[in-house]
Amino acid sequence: MSGRTRSLACPERTCVGCRERVAKNDLLRVAVSGDACVPDPRGTLPGRGAHLHPDLVCFDLAVRRRAFSRAFRSKETFDTAELRRYVEQNTKPVEVAAP
Repeated sequence: MSGRTRSLACPERTCVGCRERVAKNDLLRVAVSGDACVPDPRGTLPGRGAHLHPDLVCFDLAVRRRAFSRAFRSKETFDTAELRRYVEQNTKPVEVAAP
């Protein structure tokens, strides 16, 4: 056997919030613009990027752990207000089933 598989390879990235490895297209790419972390949903902004689940739990974990500074290899802290607004607007509401 040649070692080839019929399934296509899917790039994986690690969420900077929860540190879970998932498919790249399930995560939101975050880039630095000036002194702020900005969302990069198309993945076209220049420079180093960090990946994050587009939900508030992972966002809050990343901010609390100072994961953006580490991911961007910088000692300064970044403004995350624009990123927070984007995540809040694009988070799907979780519906709880009634018993």
